[in-house]
Amino acid sequence: MKLRRGVFGLLFLLFLPVALSAQVPFEIPVISGVRAARNGQEASLSLMLILLFTVLSLAPALIMMMTSFTKVIIVFDFVRRALALQNMPPNQVLFGLAVFITVFIMAPTLTDFNRQALDPYINGKSSTGEFINKGMVPFRNFMIKQIGKDGASEMNLFITLSAKDRAQIKTIDDIDSYILIPAFMLSEIKKAFIIGIIIFIPFIVIDLVVASTLMSMGMVMLPPAMISLPFKIILFILVDGWHLITYNLVRSYGGA
Repeated sequence: MKLRRGVFGLLFLLFLPVALSAQVPFEIPVISGVRAARNGQEASLSLMLILLFTVLSLAPALIMMMTSFTKVIIVFDFVRRALALQNMPPNQVLFGLAVFITVFIMAPTLTDFNRQALDPYINGKSSTGEFINKGMVPFRNFMIKQIGKDGASEMNLFITLSAKDRAQIKTIDDIDSYILIPAFMLSEIKKAFIIGIIIFIPFIVIDLVVASTLMSMGMVMLPPAMISLPFKIILFILVDGWHLITYNLVRSYGGA
C-alpha cells in the first residue's frame, strides 16, 4: 500500500508542472441532482445503464457458474497442495492462468454467443429479451454437453429439490437454467476432485518413501516434508506437469 501511494505521489509530482505550464483550465464536473425521466427514451437508456452495471458486477460469478473456470482453478489448487507449496505460484498467477485457459476452452461457445446474440443486439436487430434468451443457448449447450451421463445424479438432485413435475421434462431443453447451472457446477466440482485425487497419488508415494527412509535411518526429528519437497518438484518438472495438466484439462472439454 505504501509503495502504491508513493508511485501515485511521484506521478502527481511529475505531471503537475506540465499541467501548470500548459495553463489549460481543469474543470471538475458537478452532479446537480437526480431528476425523473422526461420520456421513454431516457427511461430506457437509464435502465440499460443499470442493467450494464449489474451484469459487470455479476461477471465474476457468471464466469465461475457457466464456464470451465471452476474445474480449472480447483485442479490448479490441488496441484499446488500436492506439491506442498504454500503460495507458489501465487494466487494471482493461478487465477490469471485459469482465466486465460477458460477463455481458450470457451472460445467456440463465446463465438456462438457473439454471432447469435451479441451482434444482432448491438446492431439493433433484437430486443433485450431476445438477447438474453438467445445468449443463454450456447452456454446451455456447453453445460448440457459437459454434464452428460456422469452428471445425471446432480441433475436429478436439483430437479427433485425444485419439486418440478418430471412429466413436463421430455427433453434436456425443458430443464430450466436455474436447475441446469447448479447441477453443472456440482458436476464440475466432482470431476475436479477426482482429478485432484489422481494428482495427489504419486506425491503421497514420495512422502511415504521419504518418511520411511528417515525412520529407518533414525532421523525422526527431521521433517519429512522438507526432504520430499525437492523430489516432488523434480518429478513434476521431469514429467512436464503443467503441460500434462493443461493438455488433459483442455481435452476433457473436447479441445484438440
